[in-house]
Amino acid sequence: MMDTPHLSRDGRTSLLFQQRWPDGEFRFFQLGYVVDDAVAAAHRWSTAFGVGPFYVTDYDDAPCMYRGERTAVSLQIAVAQAGPVQIELIAQRCDRPSVYSEFGLTGRSLFHQVCTIVDDYPSTLESYRRRGYEIACEFLLPTMSVAYVDTVADFGFFTELVGHTEAFVAHLTEVSEAARSWDGTDPVRRPTGDGYVLL
Repeated sequence: MMDTPHLSRDGRTSLLFQQRWPDGEFRFFQLGYVVDDAVAAAHRWSTAFGVGPFYVTDYDDAPCMYRGERTAVSLQIAVAQAGPVQIELIAQRCDRPSVYSEFGLTGRSLFHQVCTIVDDYPSTLESYRRRGYEIACEFLLPTMSVAYVDTVADFGFFTELVGHTEAFVAHLTEVSEAARSWDGTDPVRRPTGDGYVLL
């Protein structure tokens, strides 16, 4: 049986993206790009592809374990929904070695990762280890479990795992619903307590 059909922006049923998900923790919902400037990249995506609105958040000195060493990384991240997938644009805002700097960004944008939400985060990490994949980076956050599995040699990109929480799913839903009703105005936004400011 097929999943519920996705609707296009004008309400017509699309014949694409109705396949069942694969078994296991392989429901990739996000495509991630490392970019030189998250705000500028979000404007480019909006102008070229009609994707938006993007929501931009700054993370200062987010603690993580990177290749076995404790460190921290500062990031600016923009996210928006584009049909069945979320687009994530990541700009590193420090010069520390990280999972984001490994590819050596030489232009304005570089494909970096796919992301999936997992119900059993510890066992999913261990399953990747058993298959020979290194956990390249794991963030040390109090409310979320986030890791990057080094699948680069086999696939050309990292695989990001996020432990399921109701708060994270609610955030994804807000981003998705904003895209569903978006009229093309205010394409790049910084969330505030009572709305957003334009960027």
